[in-house]
Amino acid sequence: MNGTDVSFGTLSLKTIVVHTGTYFVMGLLAVVFLDYAHMFAQAEYRVFMRQLNDPFVAAGPLFQPIRGFLFAVAFFPIRQTLFGMKRGWGVIWLLLVVLGVLSTFGPSPGSIEGLIYTNRPIRLQLVALPEVFIQSLLLSSILYYWVNHPTNRKLSWSMYILFGISVVASILGVALIY
Repeated sequence: MNGTDVSFGTLSLKTIVVHTGTYFVMGLLAVVFLDYAHMFAQAEYRVFMRQLNDPFVAAGPLFQPIRGFLFAVAFFPIRQTLFGMKRGWGVIWLLLVVLGVLSTFGPSPGSIEGLIYTNRPIRLQLVALPEVFIQSLLLSSILYYWVNHPTNRKLSWSMYILFGISVVASILGVALIY
């Protein structure tokens, strides 16, 4: 089987697992290295970002399977292009960055609309872009490889374990807050 033969169910499952796992890892790294606790406590952020001790923040990874499924819905009709070409991971990444980050329909921070229509300082809008760019790159490259190498047991096990850790850690985080 190559990537062009992947079923919707398989693509959905793999996209959900990879997206949730990479989202969780990049979120943890951002909390530590971008000091989100301190940053989100600043007046400029406090008005639109929940604090890290908010139960919804802890529950964030639990909602990511929905986003992963929606990505799979978008990827499936063009799977032959995305997973059938040599550098399809780059096409996936380009689509995610251009359509999902920079060219959103609403004024999301870091997007063209956000830069034009919000009064948030540019530095506040751009600070999280490295996290988003790296996470989308990881999602694109890991998903591309996994779809095109479905019998790679080490990758499969690693991704399912990371997904499980993401879900369990999120549930524990919510439980600790309450």
